[in-house]
Amino acid sequence: MRLRLLLLLALCGAGPTALGRSLSLRGSWRIRSGNGSLELPGRVPGCVHSALLQRGLIQEQSSFSWDWGPSFPTQGIWKDVRIEAYNICHLNYFMFSPIYDNHTQGWNLEIESSFDVVSSKPISGQVIVAIPKLQTQQTYSIELQPGERIVELFVKINKNVTVETWWPHGHGNQTGYNMTILFKLDGGLSIEKSAKVYFRTVELIEEPIEGSQGLSFYFKINGLPIFLKGSNWIPADSFQDRVTSDLLRLLLQSAVDANMNTLRVWGGGIYEQDEFYRLCDELGIMVWQDFMFACALYPTDRDFMNSVRAEVAHQIRRLKYHPSIIVWGGNNENEAALMMNWYNIPASELHTYIKDYVILYVKNIRKIVLAEDKTRPFIISSPTNGAESIKEGWLSVNPYDNNFGDVHFYDYISDCWNWKVFPKARFVSEYGYQSWPSFSTLEKVSSEEDWSYNSKFSLHRQHHADGNNEMLLQIGFHFKLPESTDTLQTFKDTIYLTQVMQAQCVKIETEFYRRSRSEIVDAQGYTMGALYWQLNDIWQAPSWASLEYGGKWKMLHYFARHFFAPLLPVGFEDQDVFFIYGVSDLRSDCKAKLTVRVHTWRSLEPLCSSETEHFVLKAGEAVLLYKESVPVLLENCGNCTRQSCVVSFYLSADSQLVSPTNYHFLSSLSESVGLHKAHITAIISQQGDTFAFDLETSTVAPFVWLDVGSIPGRFSDNGFLMTEKTRTVLFYPWKPTSKSELEQSFRVTSLMDIY
Repeated sequence: MRLRLLLLLALCGAGPTALGRSLSLRGSWRIRSGNGSLELPGRVPGCVHSALLQRGLIQEQSSFSWDWGPSFPTQGIWKDVRIEAYNICHLNYFMFSPIYDNHTQGWNLEIESSFDVVSSKPISGQVIVAIPKLQTQQTYSIELQPGERIVELFVKINKNVTVETWWPHGHGNQTGYNMTILFKLDGGLSIEKSAKVYFRTVELIEEPIEGSQGLSFYFKINGLPIFLKGSNWIPADSFQDRVTSDLLRLLLQSAVDANMNTLRVWGGGIYEQDEFYRLCDELGIMVWQDFMFACALYPTDRDFMNSVRAEVAHQIRRLKYHPSIIVWGGNNENEAALMMNWYNIPASELHTYIKDYVILYVKNIRKIVLAEDKTRPFIISSPTNGAESIKEGWLSVNPYDNNFGDVHFYDYISDCWNWKVFPKARFVSEYGYQSWPSFSTLEKVSSEEDWSYNSKFSLHRQHHADGNNEMLLQIGFHFKLPESTDTLQTFKDTIYLTQVMQAQCVKIETEFYRRSRSEIVDAQGYTMGALYWQLNDIWQAPSWASLEYGGKWKMLHYFARHFFAPLLPVGFEDQDVFFIYGVSDLRSDCKAKLTVRVHTWRSLEPLCSSETEHFVLKAGEAVLLYKESVPVLLENCGNCTRQSCVVSFYLSADSQLVSPTNYHFLSSLSESVGLHKAHITAIISQQGDTFAFDLETSTVAPFVWLDVGSIPGRFSDNGFLMTEKTRTVLFYPWKPTSKSELEQSFRVTSLMDIY
């Protein structure tokens, strides 16, 4: 007779004494909480409570504060807990890996199941694996001896059926196949599991590059080199029980809607819940998965290492079947921390810390990853020099070398409009600038006395040293600060300017990385990834995020939708010459033409316009499309100067736009001539589940910002340069709303409104 007991413990449920008194049944027990479990042979003692808390407790490093978040250390069980009792056997875990066999050019499935057999006799039975849509079903006989037993199965996928592979967003479909695995064992015991199986391959390519020192660093998915576009993910809330499936979908869908294909799950937070990875599989978001080690020196004593080994093995077994995870990362910035001596370690002691680093990340974590998962690469740290770091004994003298691996780059002092500030690296996995969230987001957690840039509230919420002043410094390079005598209006205008600055800075930097994908300049280039810091916010405060706490899009996120577009013209200057590159992330060549227009700030009619001949933009490349001396460009347009004119440009095919309309400022906007306050009106109408905002402007308006306060939803575009008299923008509500509610909440701001 099989005994199975499920006991749900609420947060306010039985304490340690009660547990110790009540659980005295004989047999084998397993306590589960969240994504972890604890084996308990025989009688369950009262001291199990402390071990139970270790499994149910959420204590990420960032719970103790970071430069983007508060210090809210949590305590207690935050997920349902259940106790299972059994007297025959128990399925501990079940995992699988799709493997492509290059020799047979076919797919196979490696399945591993772990059993705890408490029966005193061997248990026989059958295993039936079925994937109906692939016309694959196989039956295996097994015999389980008492104790911990591993069952390994090898399933050959029917070669007569075409297997559709999983592709990242923008490169193909995210096809998956339903699989069932049924264990029919002695004593009438049946255990059935179901899962979605995805087929894809991933390779990290580090190889010599002609004309450059070092090695490449890029990913191939299903044999195709892919530029990784996206951001970095932090915990979605300080209190994880608030993170619902709906919130995860909202945030991840927003990433996809901004043309992202990658998120890096940062190593100072948590291993995300199953729903996060399921949604990434579904949406085509590649995941760079750090193990949870960040910006710290960790011990290597026996107890800690045992804990690490259990943690790493468990997370790989839990997550390895997700196609979205394309790389395991050992830690965040710890190679750089050691080799750049962030913690002022005396030279005489450095060898001890290097030894501990190798023990932890190489001899333990790396060893486990290579044993448990052969389907994706592992890198020791980020940033790292990859193969070069390995060559140098696992730690490079300069982990920020642009010729190898990935880099993190932050510079808040130099002018972000100067693209020469940025590293022409192989892969940039962190970079960014801060901004403040919208007033409607701040208003929920503040009061009237807080509503100024230098209030105690503003200083308290800013956790990055001198962050508020750094934002004003960047703003001051190209914009004037607000001039209103109204304190509240000045605060709102400053918030707006921080978002303008952040969006423009990250735009210029990201476009630099994207146009560097196909070229080597001064022996550097071939950039194949841009992941800005950061996607989401953990509270209502200034940060690097493009999504505010709750999911509202900042101006940066709307800009990301453009600068991550599959086809994009990128404009920049070098020594008084204006260049436009065409960047393609498409899988096939595209025939198009480039249109370049020049407007004066005074007129909605273009001063001049030119078109190139049709050209073929090759798949997966960035190429030069246009080159013109700025003085010649201005002279050809007639009455135009750097201060009085602005350039816009786009790609089209068959009279239809195939790219966003991009722009280039010829001078700082604080020096503009003829830029006047725009009178912008909007007529709102409902179109099914969306709303149309028909805009009309009196003059050219930069950084037009549409805001509906706390009404949840997003616009089809925002923060744009308006050079036409009329324009229609759609609003997609996330909850039911009405035309009258939108009209009451709607506000429009453009740059000259704040002066």
